[in-house]
Amino acid sequence: MKTIPYILIAIRFLLAPVILFLAYFAGGKSGFTILVLMYFGLLTDIFDGIIARKAGVSSEKLRRMDSQTDLVFWLSLGLAAYFINPELIRDEWEGILLVFVMEALCYIISIWKFGKETCTHAFLSKMWGLSLLIAFTCLIGFQQTGWAFYLCVALGFISHVDVILIILLLPKWQYDVPSSYHAWRIRNGKQRKKTIFFN
Repeated sequence: MKTIPYILIAIRFLLAPVILFLAYFAGGKSGFTILVLMYFGLLTDIFDGIIARKAGVSSEKLRRMDSQTDLVFWLSLGLAAYFINPELIRDEWEGILLVFVMEALCYIISIWKFGKETCTHAFLSKMWGLSLLIAFTCLIGFQQTGWAFYLCVALGFISHVDVILIILLLPKWQYDVPSSYHAWRIRNGKQRKKTIFFN
């Protein structure tokens, strides 16, 4: 059971090149298959953390690996959406650029302060992940942006602000911090109870 989280992370990592291959060479014809892989990837992301905490192997190494794999996985879906619907993506470049800038800021600030990338797995970041799922479903499956895309951009901005606040408030680097409120409590010497289902 202790190896299952690593297997799930590896599966999600390997899904990225498969998604890119399908989108690049098959275009819109691969839309349904890519969506199936996306939802399957999300399930691996949900259960790797739950199983790791239940098995007592939720280490810094595992959580950092999980975070970086998430980045690769969602980037592959973003590129897939571009390969399938380049006009839609170009039309919404401002919102996409905003999300990329915020993501880069999180990395820059965390590396500047702690010497390593951020790995908060915050609650708002999880909500943003769900909004990404909906946005990519609309983009890849139905060739449209609309409310799902704008919700995703808005949640992306808010969740990244929360992560930046977490980084700034934490006295030392720490993984699995649910929110900037929890970071503030940690800064004031108050510990929180961890759960199997969250972090």
